[in-house]
Amino acid sequence: MKLSEIRSEGRDVQAWADKGYELPKFDLEAVRQKTHDEPTWIHFGAGNIFRAFPAALLQRVLDAGSYDRGVIVAEGFDYEIIDKAYRPYDNMSLLVLLKSDGSIEKRVVASVTESLKADPQFGTDWDRLVEIFRKPSLQMVSFTITEKGYSVSPADLERGAEPQLIMGKVTALLYERYQAGAMPITVQSMDNCSHNGDKVRAAAMAYAEAWVKAGLVPQGFLDYLKDESKVSFPWSMIDKITPRPDAKVQKMLEEDGFEDNYTIITDRHTYTAPFVNAEETEYLVIEDQYTNGRPPLEQGGVLYADRETVDKVEKMKVCTCLNPLHTAMSIYGCLLDYTLISAEMKDEDLCGLITKMGYIEAMPVVVDPGVLKPADFIGAVLNKRLPNPFMPDAPQRIATDTSQKLSIRFGETIKAYQAKGLDMDELVLIPLVLAGYARYLKGVNDAGQPFEPSPDPLLEELQAIVAPLEIREGAQDMSCLKQLYTRKDVFGLDLYEAGLGEKIEAMAAELFAGPGAVRKTLHKYVSAR
Repeated sequence: MKLSEIRSEGRDVQAWADKGYELPKFDLEAVRQKTHDEPTWIHFGAGNIFRAFPAALLQRVLDAGSYDRGVIVAEGFDYEIIDKAYRPYDNMSLLVLLKSDGSIEKRVVASVTESLKADPQFGTDWDRLVEIFRKPSLQMVSFTITEKGYSVSPADLERGAEPQLIMGKVTALLYERYQAGAMPITVQSMDNCSHNGDKVRAAAMAYAEAWVKAGLVPQGFLDYLKDESKVSFPWSMIDKITPRPDAKVQKMLEEDGFEDNYTIITDRHTYTAPFVNAEETEYLVIEDQYTNGRPPLEQGGVLYADRETVDKVEKMKVCTCLNPLHTAMSIYGCLLDYTLISAEMKDEDLCGLITKMGYIEAMPVVVDPGVLKPADFIGAVLNKRLPNPFMPDAPQRIATDTSQKLSIRFGETIKAYQAKGLDMDELVLIPLVLAGYARYLKGVNDAGQPFEPSPDPLLEELQAIVAPLEIREGAQDMSCLKQLYTRKDVFGLDLYEAGLGEKIEAMAAELFAGPGAVRKTLHKYVSAR
């Protein structure tokens, strides 16, 4: 059972079906030819999230017979991905959906019709990219290149017509489209960062402005990019976990007789494989602002909405229904010596903490975006996502840069309580999480053993604040915590001015009261709530 054999006339369809593998239902040759001649969608970023989500949802549309074109993928950072994870397998991949009940679904994804290296040094590939961008049929250029991919360096701007960074290359390709008749196009980020469309737009504009100034392109090109009837940069919210290739999944595939079951590690330390393992839950909400039409991706599960709604969904996720729960589990997970989020979900106190915090304390101020019900979203988080035994996520990883996250993940909820005039006494578990942060900064777990807090730009500075405190029984002066909980740069507001400082300080005193105090305090407040 090999991916490269799927297009062969002699393939044994029944052998795949007997092992529970779902094969493509559409005419592969017809779709590939149509996509080559009249492409509508090209995607930059050939990593695991692309294959597990955008490519897979297009596969559903193709299987339903609702569309006749696939997606072309281009990679502008790690070219080994194309050579080692795409072309040897005829651009197909196996999607393994990891379900919270411990079962898996296996689906061959064949919606990717071409894979290209996005750099002029690969002449044939670059020529093909230029050809694609000059096609009137092209509707959408999309990205999963991480937030760092949209960065622009002064040195790259000065390189003029030969940029090295991916957004410079994409802007050069947009210039090709401008030269071919200034045809409309939508430039669509699908990366997990807030207001991602603005980041793409800012990067493209930076290159275009530098090139106009240097006399390399006419002012008309910059005007073209600024014309929203010609070029649009919609916002989106994406949410799906795609871990590195998992050894347990590899073993299951090997037992099936699926031969393409190994991990590929590139020289740039990308972990990929002919297969992608991913959680079952997924969300993609996109601002419906397209200038040249778009593929019917709503039939594959994309939710299209206006910009305000996309923003509401983002805030619902980041401020209420997912990210705050993750941070609470990371702080207390480290203190209680857990190494897996899924294992934490079996702990009654920890599961109770995030469940009650979400439903009782955060839900009264959540902004309902309409297209997704907050209760349904948080229900999927608590019942499917976090308990998933396949997800190898660790509280230590999530605890990275916690000081940069607290203002959004908790500060916004507290501000919403203030704005609505709600009773601050109703907040118990959110203050408990913030009190736990001071205990976490001490770098001593509940058993009294030292641990290394995760990397954080303010770690040393904040640890100095809690340095006078000891893990011991008996009263001690907690007044040093005022230096921490008045930090608006960390929490988004002065917690004493908000009427919560004293409550948090008192909870922190309980958490510092010797070995076992974390568990005792956690249980006390969670069970009482």
